[in-house]
Amino acid sequence: MFMGEHLHTVDDKGRIIIPAKFRDELGERFVVTKGLDKCLFVFPHSEWLNFQNKLKTLPISQPQAREFVRFFCAGAAECDIDKQGRVLLPGNLKQHARLEKDAVVVGVMNRVEIWSQGLWEAYLQGAEENSDERAQTMADLGI
Repeated sequence: MFMGEHLHTVDDKGRIIIPAKFRDELGERFVVTKGLDKCLFVFPHSEWLNFQNKLKTLPISQPQAREFVRFFCAGAAECDIDKQGRVLLPGNLKQHARLEKDAVVVGVMNRVEIWSQGLWEAYLQGAEENSDERAQTMADLGI
């Protein structure tokens, strides 16, 4: 299970270090795709296959379902970690997540997320401001 928050930088070649504690679980090859909230989702192959199988069950007749599948699959790329623990992020994914220099790598249970530091900080501030609303949502979900 992935958890924790790690500050890193994106180098001039578009590479970012994946924290050592995430590398073993991600494996040598994994999938990076556009994520929600302007971040990137990073899945180990087994989790990507689980996610992909769920996407396959969506009804092709519904426009929102088709859009959802396209969003994740068209933006997906298989990536490798180099000997220094870095991954080269494709340009379209860096652009989607607005990654330029400072980034945050976050463990989120079955996936890793990569955020620009500015967007991550804005997200956290919004989460704090809406804590009562989030607490109600958690109660509604039975958590």
